Amino acid sequence: MSHISSSLADLKSRAQSVLPAGGFGNFDPSIFITGGNGAHVFDSEGNRYVDYLIGSGPMVLGHGHPEVVEAVKEQVGKGMTFFANNPDGLALAEEICRAVPCAEQIRYVSAGGEADMYAMRLARAYRGKSKILKFEGGYHGMCAEAQMSLAPERMVNFPQAVPDSAGIPASVEADMLVAPFNDLAFVRSLVAEYEDELAAIIVEPLQRIIPPVPGFLEGLRTICDETGILLIFDEVVTGFRFAYEGAQAHYGVTPDLATFGKIIGGGFPLAAIAGPKHIMAHFDKSAVGAEGWLMQLGTLSGNPVASIAGLKTMEILRRDGAYERLYELGETVMGMIETHLDAAGVAHQIVGQPTLFDVLFCDHDVRNYRDVKAADAKSNMVFNKVLRANGIFKSPGKFYPSLALTDDDLEVTDKAIHLAAQEVASHQSMG
Repeated sequence: MSHISSSLADLKSRAQSVLPAGGFGNFDPSIFITGGNGAHVFDSEGNRYVDYLIGSGPMVLGHGHPEVVEAVKEQVGKGMTFFANNPDGLALAEEICRAVPCAEQIRYVSAGGEADMYAMRLARAYRGKSKILKFEGGYHGMCAEAQMSLAPERMVNFPQAVPDSAGIPASVEADMLVAPFNDLAFVRSLVAEYEDELAAIIVEPLQRIIPPVPGFLEGLRTICDETGILLIFDEVVTGFRFAYEGAQAHYGVTPDLATFGKIIGGGFPLAAIAGPKHIMAHFDKSAVGAEGWLMQLGTLSGNPVASIAGLKTMEILRRDGAYERLYELGETVMGMIETHLDAAGVAHQIVGQPTLFDVLFCDHDVRNYRDVKAADAKSNMVFNKVLRANGIFKSPGKFYPSLALTDDDLEVTDKAIHLAAQEVASHQSMG
């Protein structure tokens, strides 16, 4: 029996009854997506959009790629989950370890935020220290540590952590240090003060859409080498997107631990923590004993359907020209934004890199979270609203290109960006 209603009003009413705030907590609850195909998604009202959200990143091949669908259908017929080792999960682990510089072993979980939580816990187990240094505005999932200074409204003095959620004990706040992204001097000062208490520095190699300045990631690596503090790269977003070997290969900096999600599951729930054997040994009680053992299990960890979807997705990404094409598509859309906003006389910065980016309406350089906060949020809302009205589906803060984009999709995108640029210019002239 289908529960999909053709009435948006009915869907919203039903959602308000059973879902807090009428949604799943992810995307705009005013829209219901009923399907996807290639670079397109369709809503309950029959509207078709060119999709630059792509499920918040995992659908880098587009929706319903026939090879992935066929592989998944074959596996579903053999069994959907086992709570046990399976050959496809093993093969995916082998491929991740082959590809990623820091990975000698991995441990599966079901979501990227879960992977980040365990990576921080693993660093604490290995180092025997409790404090974690993160960067203001850095996103590492929904655990208590990650919810410190993710999107603070109050700009407090560093390194004070600001909880972004109710229900987090004050004790968590005391174990988190917060620094501005791209400020290596500040990190050095914090490490000098707290070196004996720090387990790890966790960082997105590209923080949301903000690139690292030259030398920043290299500097973090040097600090960690000098002190023994672990460097964790959160590659849930960047892994297998910036390059097949991840952002750590793209930037030429190898962390001690890394987390992966999104692309490695091919659209299904799957994530992983990766690192060298001597650190990953803390997941093995027989190797480190009861005192050093990090307990971790999950009903769907290493799920065979997700594993086969990830394996097939990664096989396709390894084919000649895949990344060149992904970069070309991103550069094309970035060029459209630049052209139309320049023609409209709108001050802006395109921030990110071709596989993950957005536009911010400001005339200052963007190096950290506070620079993003200082941009014109109302112009951003106008821009995104016009894009949606003209057939472009994206998050409020990112464009994710996919390999499914066609020339026709790019033409739709160009027209929508042109109209959005004009509307932003009009909005600013009236403001």
